[in-house]
Amino acid sequence: MRIQIITVGTTGSVAPYTGLGHRLLAEGHEVELVVHEKFAAFAGCCGLRVRSMAKDPFESLIDVHSRRGFAGPGLLEFTRAAGQASKALVDEILSATDHTADLILLSAISAPIGRVVARYHGIASMGVYLQPDTPTAAFSPCLMPLRGPSPLNRQRGKAVNAGLDLLSTSAYRHLEKRLGISGLGGRRMRQERERERWPIWYGYSPSVVPRPKDWRPGLDVAGYWWPHECPNWEPPTQLLDFLASGPPPVFVGFGSMMPADPERLADLTLRALRRAGLRGVVQSGWAGLTAEGDDVTTIGTIPHHWLMPKTAAVVHHAGAGTMAAGLRAGVPAVPVPIFTDQPWWAAQLVKLGSAPEALSYKELTAERLAGALRRATGDALFARRSTALAGRLAQEDGSGVVARAIGEIEK
Repeated sequence: MRIQIITVGTTGSVAPYTGLGHRLLAEGHEVELVVHEKFAAFAGCCGLRVRSMAKDPFESLIDVHSRRGFAGPGLLEFTRAAGQASKALVDEILSATDHTADLILLSAISAPIGRVVARYHGIASMGVYLQPDTPTAAFSPCLMPLRGPSPLNRQRGKAVNAGLDLLSTSAYRHLEKRLGISGLGGRRMRQERERERWPIWYGYSPSVVPRPKDWRPGLDVAGYWWPHECPNWEPPTQLLDFLASGPPPVFVGFGSMMPADPERLADLTLRALRRAGLRGVVQSGWAGLTAEGDDVTTIGTIPHHWLMPKTAAVVHHAGAGTMAAGLRAGVPAVPVPIFTDQPWWAAQLVKLGSAPEALSYKELTAERLAGALRRATGDALFARRSTALAGRLAQEDGSGVVARAIGEIEK
């Protein structure tokens, strides 16, 4: 089977699909991963075929949020930037789609446009999402604060989706012009997906977020798709020496987030680690964080699956991919969410017992971070719960679940 996987967004929106892609490759399929150009080398590690899209238009959205937030003029600027980014994404997906593919797998952001393009070319498609986006009474939508079971959650989920559908208006208009068709629209296309029971596999563990009982058939939780582990990778000697020179450090990384004042964040992190009496490994990420000293070192891109199990705790923004890596490592977390679905995932970490608390990025201080780190590393309960959950995740095979489902389609 000739399969394309199309995903857009941050590093965490790409890494899981490298694992899924390699699993499908191992099952005998022809697989091509479509990502933005800056991820091409990383995504193509160890033989996975990659097709590059141009500069990531969504990077500008992160930048707008970092500078202006979502209040007042910031919201207007973000909405404008989102419209421009979505139209650019239409052009990229149209150019990247393989007209000879048998099946196209689409991430959450690429799905609304990608499904229409696939259908236009007579290609089957399927959703492969990293976050739950279907309304349910079991929990609140992931773009809102986490709430427990309530009938109101379905209405909240529908309201969030209505807002997302409205934001997609300019993209669908642009797509209509490019394809010479009419009748598209966010709400109409969402209703069509539901009416046709368009299949979606969710790439997170049912041990973390169980499948809601009120979801329709065709919506299934597969388990995590762990990033592909390249056997040729070797850790930097400097990092190996640091790890060997003392007790397990704390990992601190904010991934693709670009906080407005990275110098303040780096200084705050350094002071918090020293207040807590802990060593640290700080990942520079897109923000360019730097913190150096006898008890702290700064690193670039390092596979989370290799580093995190060697740490005492992980401090991160609670993006879906980074959170999953921390859970897999079986170490306690201190989530510091910044925007979108991150507060929701951070609350899930606390609910699971893997984190003592979630810290607001806007209200983050060295004292608060140090206090949370002392609890995460000093109370053995967090380590025990994290280890137990990691054990359950190790028994799952999320990529295999999707591969088997695709095998059934092929029959």
